Amino acid sequence: MPRFSRRSFLHLSAAASAAAVLPTFTESMLAQAARPRMPEPPPGAVVIDANENPLGPCQSSRDAMAAILSQGGRYQSYLTDDLIKTYAQLEGVKPEYIRVTAGSTPALSLAVLAFTSPQKSYVTADPSFELGVNMADRGRARLVKVPLTKTYAHDVRTMLNEAPDAGLFYICNPNNPTGTLTSHAEIEYLVANKPKDSIVMVDEAYIHFTEKAESALDLVKADKDVVVLRTFSKVYGMAGVRCGVTIARPELLNKILERGGWNFMPVTAVVAANASLKDAQLVPQRRAINAGVRRQCFDWLERNGFAYIPSESNCFMVDVKRPGRQLQEAMAKQNVFIGRTWPVMPNWVRITVGTQDEMDKFQSAFQTAMKT
Repeated sequence: MPRFSRRSFLHLSAAASAAAVLPTFTESMLAQAARPRMPEPPPGAVVIDANENPLGPCQSSRDAMAAILSQGGRYQSYLTDDLIKTYAQLEGVKPEYIRVTAGSTPALSLAVLAFTSPQKSYVTADPSFELGVNMADRGRARLVKVPLTKTYAHDVRTMLNEAPDAGLFYICNPNNPTGTLTSHAEIEYLVANKPKDSIVMVDEAYIHFTEKAESALDLVKADKDVVVLRTFSKVYGMAGVRCGVTIARPELLNKILERGGWNFMPVTAVVAANASLKDAQLVPQRRAINAGVRRQCFDWLERNGFAYIPSESNCFMVDVKRPGRQLQEAMAKQNVFIGRTWPVMPNWVRITVGTQDEMDKFQSAFQTAMKT
């Protein structure tokens, strides 16, 4: 991040004022808000409602966090520099194109502040991750929500047609909550045909769960008006540790992140993320585990006649043939907490892929709940 200056102080003041009406919602906060009104899940409950990774941080990340705890009284920004260096080498991106934040949600929140307004719309798929929608609504930006295509991809051509005033296009790929993909060709089309001053933000929080998705990092490397979000919350199992990266040309990074003022990262998050990146087997191993459990669950849903949306991620949507809230409540009574619905798909609920044991319990509870 740029060093603190009078200019960044003014932006910090503006961001602090905006924060009163523009809170940042993490996936966990949204999941908690959607849970039936009852105490937090008790010990032993199956909690598959927030797209968390039940495996948690890998062992090398845990060891790195434990080793740094005694030094937690100091900022140690050089650790963030080390993480950026590792990430740059891994992805073939210039270090100055990378910033580290506490998860990827701060960058999305600040991008809405930076690029949207009552005259510059926020454009997103429907359904998709709601944080940008919430931020745009509170900032009084014009909101454009475009239904997904029949294959549950982002309909970029309709997005372009509906928003000639676009300030920020948000593409979640794989999409949350459907777990479905938008092709690189369609994202390229969006970038090539968007309004001149608009930005395309591609959220790749779930990209590590599939080998079928093509990253938009090549567009960043080509200095396009593209911002890519990555997080360690999903495949790396660090949702509660909070670390993410924002990747774009420096000019765009500054426009987004200077509005947040100082950006001192938790030392535990930084060393855990760095250790994760250095474990070459971590992503393929966890991708395979997630895919295997997901496939078994899909096979079970098919055998029992339940409709679902094929997903490439660690979540999927299933049709419960009734208001999703009712099914949430019925499942919670069986100590299984599932995800929320989206207004455009009120009879579909989102399910996070847990461990095989958790998904076995989900299937048993789901079959019972669907009979009531």
